[in-house]
Amino acid sequence: MASVTYRNVTKRWGDVEAVKDLNIEIPDGEFLVFVGPSGCGKSTSLRMLAGLEEITEGEILIGDRVVNNVAPKDRDIAMVFQSYALYPHMTVYDNMAFGLRLRHTPKQVIDERVRQTAASLGIEQLLDRRPRQLSGGQRQRVAVGRAIVREPAVFLLDEPLSNLDAKLRVEARTFISKLHQRLGTTFIYVTHDQVEAMTMGERIAVLNAGRLMQIDTPTALYDHPDNVFVAGFIGSPSMNFFDNSELVERNGKMVVDTGYFQVEVPADRQQAYRPHLGKRVVFGIRPENIAHPDYPAPGIVPSLIEANIDVVEEMGHEKIVYLEEGGKTFLARMDPRADVHVGQRTGALLNMAVMHLFDAETEQALK
Repeated sequence: MASVTYRNVTKRWGDVEAVKDLNIEIPDGEFLVFVGPSGCGKSTSLRMLAGLEEITEGEILIGDRVVNNVAPKDRDIAMVFQSYALYPHMTVYDNMAFGLRLRHTPKQVIDERVRQTAASLGIEQLLDRRPRQLSGGQRQRVAVGRAIVREPAVFLLDEPLSNLDAKLRVEARTFISKLHQRLGTTFIYVTHDQVEAMTMGERIAVLNAGRLMQIDTPTALYDHPDNVFVAGFIGSPSMNFFDNSELVERNGKMVVDTGYFQVEVPADRQQAYRPHLGKRVVFGIRPENIAHPDYPAPGIVPSLIEANIDVVEEMGHEKIVYLEEGGKTFLARMDPRADVHVGQRTGALLNMAVMHLFDAETEQALK
């Protein structure tokens, strides 16, 4: 097992900077997730660690060793790819044993590791089959098993669940999380799916356009995003933003005027926000923090507004309600008992205790 450090790491292809001055310290045994939209640099960051891409600037360390010029096979890492990359002409047993054979591991050791790993993954009955005879979930387990038998210091997983259907993805998420708990090895996982990131990672590194936007625990990213990008990327459905808002004082009260409605700032936030009075801000509120007046959550700091109902999505355990006011559409997650219908005008309670304000120019959170 080993820690991993990115120290001022940059990757360029010509004039294009895919990764820009990346600095991250990943402690031994942590499960870290790189998340972000396509082209944000997450897979490139992983491939540089694996030695599959050269580093333009900076250093990557595995443990205390700088590995910039170390061959991939000598980095003591194992990687699971999106495509699984199984050899179609080999059996499951031979696919799992292949890396150990290249290292001239004794046959008895190979056999013990392959069979023990297969048993732990529930695929021992598949060892004589070839990849074409397996389901997507079984192939995914074989690919993970091939990595486990090598007993690497670091596991790298590059969107390994992308080829699975929705039900299998949920099962595989649980499987990989339990695997990390059992092995206690450093896991670095890449995904574009923020639900995967939130459910699996001990910490999450959010990237955008090659830059690290924020790194923290899932709860901290959700509750205290540093900027508009992180606030909008983490959470499903995404946070509602009112871009052309203004922080003003009216009738002795500090309010946010969104241009569609006005809401009062909670008393415990006013001192921190006072330097920003009169400035343009971005007001953010998550759909789960907008309730129907008949079914408010306990302990909220409510602010009542009115809006028209544009769309209602019946989810069974909740209703996703598309509200519209003055041409602006925003979402609420309401109690399934709420009596709401398309075309109706309804009240909506915003929980101002968990509101967010961002600087309109820098898009950084106001704290």
